Formats: sequence, structure tokens, C-alpha cells
Amino acid sequence: MSTAYKDSSLKVFTLNSNPKLAEEIAEQIGTELGKCSVTSFSDGEIQINIEESIRGCDVYVVQSTSAPVNQHMMELLIMIDALKRASAKSINIVMPYYGYARQDRKARAREPITAKLVSDLIQAAGATRVISLDLHAPQIQGFFNIPVDQLVGVPILSEYWREKGLEDIVVVSPDHGGVTRARQLADRLKAPIAIIDKRRPRPNVSEVMNIVGNIEGKTAILIDDIIDTAGTITLGANALVENGAKEVYACCTHPVLSGPAIERIQNSKIKELVVTNSIPLTEEKQIDKIIPLSVAPLISEAIIRVHEMQSVSILFD
Repeated sequence: MSTAYKDSSLKVFTLNSNPKLAEEIAEQIGTELGKCSVTSFSDGEIQINIEESIRGCDVYVVQSTSAPVNQHMMELLIMIDALKRASAKSINIVMPYYGYARQDRKARAREPITAKLVSDLIQAAGATRVISLDLHAPQIQGFFNIPVDQLVGVPILSEYWREKGLEDIVVVSPDHGGVTRARQLADRLKAPIAIIDKRRPRPNVSEVMNIVGNIEGKTAILIDDIIDTAGTITLGANALVENGAKEVYACCTHPVLSGPAIERIQNSKIKELVVTNSIPLTEEKQIDKIIPLSVAPLISEAIIRVHEMQSVSILFD
């Protein structure tokens, strides 16, 4: 346990999505997790009791809106309401993973923009700030009319690859949308980048086309923000090997890993998939190929900086 944090008005609470990460964050800050219970009525309605006074406190609630997404979203909204009615001075939502982020624009006629709806709900409930990690689309920050601090996972991932000491690296973006992220990793590893040019006929179905950039005989590191069904990343990995890459590794910030993802990763050409604990890995997802890194040091530092009114951007310069 680190030394106790000097200001008792900073309180960290967790709901059910990621209690282990919340415990790590509280420990790094040097505070105990706030006491609250999250239970359900017999019909499934969520009931939350905050079991200590938080009047006049700056409260940080750790909750990723990962699966079951709607359950975790409702827990969060109800918790915000409870905190507001208990006179918290500020209600800071720490959402390592922001669910519904992929519906961030109208890609087709008559589609909802669910990422905006979620931001409206969080604000209407009474949140005063959001701290998130690698939002799927940077414009989501603009959906809020309250401050949003977006932390980035690339420094944590790049540190791992640097220590691993791979040689002749090329950083690969699995699609055009992720080029900026790939370049950030490539800059830190002083490596070139390549792009997989693919068409996606419908959601969660991807079709690899061709590879832009030189990967012949190189060690490829694929990077994405979210790996969901793992179709994109495993097809990409197989295409890289077919086109002459020596080895393929992969990394992402948010291991959603739903449906056939684990089986696909296990059977793919990927040697290692490095992820963060923004979403906890359930037991069946803890396979040898998947290596989780903790974002607790980054998030705890961000919370302290927000609380002490210091710059947060310094954490990823």
C-alpha cells in the first residue's frame, strides 16, 4: 500500500464492471475504495446504497461500460443520481472503456448516434467530468458539454514492445481509420508503418484486400483500439504472414473479445496479443497468447492531477 493520500475529500468508488482495476487505482492514489452496495430487486431493477457521507467531496466513479453494457450503463446513471442527491461537490466518471462509442455518426440513413445519446444520459444524470481511455472516435469528446480528459494507451503498449526488444519492426494499422494510432506507436518505436486496405461488407465482417507498405521479412505489430470479434485483427495477421511478414504480434487498448474472438486469436498467426485491463478478462479469456497490462498507474495519476488542478496532457506528451 502506498502512503495515504493527503486529501480526504477525494473519494474513489467502483461499480460492478471492473472492481479489480478500481482497487488498484485506489491503492495507487493511497485511499480506500468508498463504501457502496450495488444490488438488484427481484425483477432486475438496480438498487444502489452509498454507505458513507460524501457531502462536499470530489468523487471518482470507476465504471467501464463493457458487457453487459446496458446493465453497467444503468448502474452508472443510478450511481450519478445517488451522488448528486447526496451533495457530492463533483462527480467525475472514470470510464476506461466507453461503450456504444462505435456508433458515433450516421453511417447510413435512419441510424442512431448512440455515442451522443450516452453522453447526453451521463450529463443529464449529473456528472461533472469524464475521464476516459482511447475513445473510439476523438469527436466523442465534443458530444459532452462538460470536461472530458482522454487518456491514451499507446505509451503503455509501446513500453512493453520496447522492453521485449523485437527487431526489424513494422507497425501495422488494420484499416485506414487507425493510421494515426499506428503512427503514434511507430514514432515511439522508431519504426515504419504499413496499412491493411480492406473493405467491410457489413458490421463485424471484414474482408482483407491488400497491404500498403513494406512488410517483407519484418516483425509486424498490429495495433487497434478495440478488438471485438477479432475478425479484423486475425484476418489481418494471416494476410501479413501470407505477404511475407516474419512474425505477427498484436495489441489493443480495449479487449472486448466477444463471440468467436478467443478461438480466432488462438488459431491465428498472432504470437502475442497485448491488451490493457480497461475491460477485465474473464477466466475463459485468459489464454497464454493474451498479455494484460495495467492502466491503473496512468488513471490514478490522472485522477490526482485533475484533483490537484494540474495538467493531464503531460501524461502522454
